[in-house]
Amino acid sequence: MPTVLITGGHGGIGLECSRHLAAHYGANLLLAGRSLERMEPAARELATTHGVRVNTLELDTSSLASVRAAAARCHALLDDGTVDSLQAILCNAGARIQDLNYSVDGYEETFATNHLGHFLLLELLIDRLAANGRVVFTASGTHDPDTADGRLVGPAVEPDALMLANDGRDGRKPTPAGKRYATSKLCNVLTAYELHRRLKRSGSAIASIAFDPGSTAGTGFLRAMPAPVRWLSRTAFFNRFQKRLGITMGSLEFSGASLARLAADPVFADASGKYLQSNDGRLIETPSSVMSYDEERALKLWNDSRQLTHLRSDEESPLLR
Repeated sequence: MPTVLITGGHGGIGLECSRHLAAHYGANLLLAGRSLERMEPAARELATTHGVRVNTLELDTSSLASVRAAAARCHALLDDGTVDSLQAILCNAGARIQDLNYSVDGYEETFATNHLGHFLLLELLIDRLAANGRVVFTASGTHDPDTADGRLVGPAVEPDALMLANDGRDGRKPTPAGKRYATSKLCNVLTAYELHRRLKRSGSAIASIAFDPGSTAGTGFLRAMPAPVRWLSRTAFFNRFQKRLGITMGSLEFSGASLARLAADPVFADASGKYLQSNDGRLIETPSSVMSYDEERALKLWNDSRQLTHLRSDEESPLLR
């Protein structure tokens, strides 16, 4: 049975997605996250409840060494048959980090966690994906400054990878947390579209999809916010208030199920290069931001990301050149 690798598949939208993949598609799962101990209860639940094979993979997307180690471990699991062929890679883990921090590699942590780690993981694993496999990026409507979602956190800034990785250094004023998050999600969408173009040029049938789960209570998105804000986000009043503002509304269950559908449902076999959104109980195709379609920006982001991740020529996939 093919396997779906999902980063952050043991909590929030990721766990709901994992449950849906196991229950409705019989998919085996490879849960990737920073703590094997924290993933174990979810792995046991999924395997016991649904009778699928579930393996775990230690992976911290903010650390390039961790990504490389996880990719090597994934290759080994595939080679020895512990994990069946990969049908999908879901780049789902992410964080909105309130304070300006730097990763172990010296890069701004939001950008490293949400973009660079997943970028490197795909470069290292794309060749092991099934011929008709799928890559899905969990993005966010906050990337689009022309929407209420984007205005809520602050407009995304220029997706210049070298600048984003070194945000706040050399005496420069740091970018606010909301804008850092929105820009990292813009990078996800730009990467999804650039990956789509590269795969098509190479003749590959692998699909690359960008997904906005909508504003969803009960996820890790608000964990860095004050306790009153986290409490308010779970109230019916706050949901009604967001809808009046025009915020894209998701839900833990529906958004998780939607991510699973994008990974496995035959209906979305031709969704490569598209942006889909969980919006008030509907999964719809919708335009992403104007900047996200800029191919020159996407190419620069890709090449600069290769530089920042120290990607060696022998690590570059022939599918992505």
